[in-house]
Amino acid sequence: MEKAVGSPSLGCSYPQKNAEILSSQYGINLFLAGLLLTFAWAVHAVGISKSHLLSYLITLMLIQLLWMLWYLCRSCTQRRLIRDKDTHAGARWLKCGITLFAVITLVLDSFKIGYYIDFSNCLSPTEGIFPVTHAVHTILQVYFLWCHAKDIIQSFKTLERFGVIHSVFTNLLLWTNGVLTESKHQLNEHKERLITLGFGNITMVLDDHAPQCNCTTTTLCSIFSQGIYYLYPFNIEYHILASTMLYVLWKNIGRKVEHHQQHKTLFKFHGITVGMIFGLIILTSTIAIVVVYLIQIGRSKIKSELALTMFYLHAIFVLALMCTAGIVALLIYRLEDRSLDNSKNPARKLDAELLVGTAAGSWLLSWGSILAIICAQAHPKYTWYNLPYSILVIIEKYIQNLFIIESIHREQEKVNDDIKTLRIVTISRGNTLSLTPLYKEIYNDRATRADGEVPYLFKGSICGRENGGSAAKEETSHENSSVMHSGSDFSFCSRNSVTNHKRRILKNIAAFLFLCNLSLWIPPAFGCRPEYDNGLEEIVFGFEPWIIVVNLAMPFSIFYRMHSAASLFEVNCKT
Repeated sequence: MEKAVGSPSLGCSYPQKNAEILSSQYGINLFLAGLLLTFAWAVHAVGISKSHLLSYLITLMLIQLLWMLWYLCRSCTQRRLIRDKDTHAGARWLKCGITLFAVITLVLDSFKIGYYIDFSNCLSPTEGIFPVTHAVHTILQVYFLWCHAKDIIQSFKTLERFGVIHSVFTNLLLWTNGVLTESKHQLNEHKERLITLGFGNITMVLDDHAPQCNCTTTTLCSIFSQGIYYLYPFNIEYHILASTMLYVLWKNIGRKVEHHQQHKTLFKFHGITVGMIFGLIILTSTIAIVVVYLIQIGRSKIKSELALTMFYLHAIFVLALMCTAGIVALLIYRLEDRSLDNSKNPARKLDAELLVGTAAGSWLLSWGSILAIICAQAHPKYTWYNLPYSILVIIEKYIQNLFIIESIHREQEKVNDDIKTLRIVTISRGNTLSLTPLYKEIYNDRATRADGEVPYLFKGSICGRENGGSAAKEETSHENSSVMHSGSDFSFCSRNSVTNHKRRILKNIAAFLFLCNLSLWIPPAFGCRPEYDNGLEEIVFGFEPWIIVVNLAMPFSIFYRMHSAASLFEVNCKT
């Protein structure tokens, strides 16, 4: 009987499981074809030009636009139907973040259009069509994610799986294209910096695919060409965030959701002043370091060495503080006895996997630097600072990943339903009582309360529960009764005070680490990359092999910092 009952549901799951497998394979092949085309263009393969790559990307974006329009139209006709939502997916702060990156991406597209107009004599028409299509794609995709990122699709599931996974890998290919374009632009600059440091044996010829004609307006061309590469970091973050949100939507297709009350997580500045102040100091100093670094590096050998030394010392100090803060937070967790939430949650699972997966990029670079320092025959003085820096990068990510993953898996603290309003009862002259509101922390909309008693604190004020029906009786009670209850009441207030103190420390740590991760995202995103500039790794591994390693690992390292900042923002709201 059990087999007979279980077989229909088991059989019904086969088509959907097959659709999931088929759609994922479709997406992977779509991505691999685009990746190979991108690589062929980068190495000047015979018969492959930039117009072929852009045509492929334009086609993918147009297909995604058609699917999103169809989904939006179908959702509009079914707007009266009640749909399941994944409350963990598509948080409002995440939507605001992707909107900010999308706006800057639109500025980037406008610069590309202006660049094409100035060089229209020698550029392919696809280079003008691409930014226009990309701008339309960006606007519609952001609107789609704002409205439907939380959807749990239960109809047309097979078709929707292919549509969503197509969107995921389209964004990944656009991310790859942005990473490659931005990396190729910086290689020539890094080669010049290495020459100033005395590494003159680098003979690799680099090519940035510059147009083979003159610009019609020299000033505008300079603004557009320089501005484009300063905006690419935001474009890269936009596409990787969009792909992760769409991936969660794909994983949620056909999912059965347990309906239970969700606590709203709101960000509040109250109680995190210390963490914010220290974090802002780190952020401000990092921006100053990056500005000085970009001005000094490549000017002369002495200035370049000073810039590298300054960067390493600042980074070592920041990473040491982050390690200390993470250890303190983990110790607080060890002192608490709270269970972990192991319920199925695609968004949370993806967050944890991305943290560990993208951290591997930084770990690869750090171990490369450590190995280069050990194996190198000559060691300029500034390269020794790279050793503690690389070790701290590895340790800090270990600690931070553990803190974030445990934080997002911890169950939110349950509060007794009968605790609605907290008040202070002050005992005056032993027999006169006055009720003074301290603060209210209301957890639902019900105004009724469970029966309870108002405890008193011996020799002063108390932290207890107010009962509307018993308030008058408690006002006429004698001081002796307050003395009898003082022990248990003091214990209750003491435990509550300790818990609040721990929460305040954790919130300050999360706020501090949030700003620190933003600070550490800025240097590599805007060209401050000592992995390129110190030259020791190029001598040990060779210029071309090390550049390949850095270009592969650096995008993951940059994304790790932004993703960690987003996760820590969520931790701060949840704590």
